[in-house]
Amino acid sequence: MSYKEIVTHFLYSDYYKDKNVFKDYIHPKLELNWNSSDGFLKLDFDGFFEMVQNMGKTFTVLTPEFSHIFAENNKVCVRFTYHVETLEHEENLPLAHFMSIWEIEDDKIRKGFIMSQVADDSVDNIFSYIEN
Repeated sequence: MSYKEIVTHFLYSDYYKDKNVFKDYIHPKLELNWNSSDGFLKLDFDGFFEMVQNMGKTFTVLTPEFSHIFAENNKVCVRFTYHVETLEHEENLPLAHFMSIWEIEDDKIRKGFIMSQVADDSVDNIFSYIEN
């Protein structure tokens, strides 16, 4: 798989529901630096898995919508929005917007740099995904 495929397959996968899928994509020495609207998080493999496992309890479906994907050497940059379905709402709703840089090592995600914010469904924002 190409580095872009590793990242996009990971984001489309059920990694938040299945630890074996998570292990298929995430390097055991993961370093994740995440700037969110709630503050900064620095996570390792176990910390990231614990966080996504909690997501798996909340969301029945987690679907990325990509607007940009770039790769250079072992780095992949992705801009996307996660849409979710929950037990309470089967409607696919935007959850958050992400800008991320992933570094691949040994065909797994070794480092991540993420910026995220709560989803904005304004017309201008929606068109920023369509126009690209």
